[in-house]
Amino acid sequence: MSGGSILIVDDERTLARAMKLFLGEGGYETETVPDAGQALEALERLRPDVVFTDVRLPGMNGIELLKRIREFDPAIAVIVMTAYGSIEQAVEAVKLGAFDYIKKPIDLEELKLLADRARENSLLRQELSYYRRRAAGEDQAFAGIVGNSPAIRAVMDRARQVAGLDETPPVLITGETGTGKGLVARTIHASGPRSAKPFIEVNCTALPATLMEAELFGYERGAFTDAKESKLGLFEAAEGGFLFLDEVGDIELALQGKLLRAIEDRVVRRVGGVRDRKVDVRILAATNRDLELESGRDRFRKDLYFRLAVIPIRLPPLRERGDDVLLLADTFLKRFSAKYGKGVKRIEPAARERLLAYPWPGNVRELSHVIERAVLWSAGPELDVEHLSLAQPARGDTGERPRSGENGPASTDADAATLPGLPPAGMDLATWERTMIEQAMREAGGNQTRAAQRLGISRDTLRYRLKKFGLQA
Repeated sequence: MSGGSILIVDDERTLARAMKLFLGEGGYETETVPDAGQALEALERLRPDVVFTDVRLPGMNGIELLKRIREFDPAIAVIVMTAYGSIEQAVEAVKLGAFDYIKKPIDLEELKLLADRARENSLLRQELSYYRRRAAGEDQAFAGIVGNSPAIRAVMDRARQVAGLDETPPVLITGETGTGKGLVARTIHASGPRSAKPFIEVNCTALPATLMEAELFGYERGAFTDAKESKLGLFEAAEGGFLFLDEVGDIELALQGKLLRAIEDRVVRRVGGVRDRKVDVRILAATNRDLELESGRDRFRKDLYFRLAVIPIRLPPLRERGDDVLLLADTFLKRFSAKYGKGVKRIEPAARERLLAYPWPGNVRELSHVIERAVLWSAGPELDVEHLSLAQPARGDTGERPRSGENGPASTDADAATLPGLPPAGMDLATWERTMIEQAMREAGGNQTRAAQRLGISRDTLRYRLKKFGLQA
């Protein structure tokens, strides 16, 4: 067995180097540190499967380090290394939760076997924990997906099937903005046998192309001017778990070939590096674009599209989910009423009719914002039509807007696009729009992409509005 990560803690540099080289040849990603202090710093960054630590270390000894590692993550297997005269300490370490011990001088073959056994034991414990949860009928992960419509039940059934696979092929989740693609991705991870392993989310829209490669694949020291130290990439950070590529359709063509190789061959090469590193990562991707159409227009690699879409999951827009609108609205009502300490208990019938009639161009995300706003404005136990501030849609209006470049130039959207909802009584439209934009930018921490998503508009439209109202980006 190989492919995991190992941390070696020993101030005998020659021995530590020999262990690192031998385990590296066996397929392990290995790092060495000379003392317990540096070991504790490396835990968060490396997230090792196995730690080999000497008992005698400068400063904090190996027994105390064992206790600290157990507090940090009891799933990490710790193996103590001890001289012949210190067997008592090794026995004490096992009593305190060490996986095993090995005597010095180290037999490298024995070292490798012990590392394999420790990692295999860790994986088995994780798998056993998963099956125990499933046998007990725990389905908490899927509780976050609200809805009873046939469309959403079909999505949940597909997601459950995918989550139960030990070897999950790439999954491509498609759907309009705000339909809950990220929620489905996190649910697949949380309900599967790899739930104890990392879930790393990458917003492919937020990162510029110049930084995307370094973020995904990492870099070596000296690879560029600011590379003072080597850095782990997100593929390596997600070892054993899932890497979620949100809005994967926005990745630059120049980088798509390297991404394809990483997915197909399960190897990455850091920027400025000369060797490939094996990774054990499952890929989830999401997009609101038609990647098949994009690939036909040479905007997205066909081979990458077919590799990502091994298992496609399409999320329906909210307007296709019938009474799920009301179920979601009631769920958000309870959440925000509790959050803001309001006594709102129900939504009056006329308001429920308006919720059903509205086309929801921003989908579930827009509904969440509408109910949150309505709860804040309410003064009694009921939400009425006025609280919702939703325009009565024209017959046949689906709320869909053409994407940039599909039906005319993108610049026309900046003036035509409107924010969801109408201003409350006594507030003019311009003030209302400015208030909504300021609130969204605050909630998104100044990130324009996230703010635009919260508002249900495009990033270009948001930039136009920021400039229009003289707001700082």
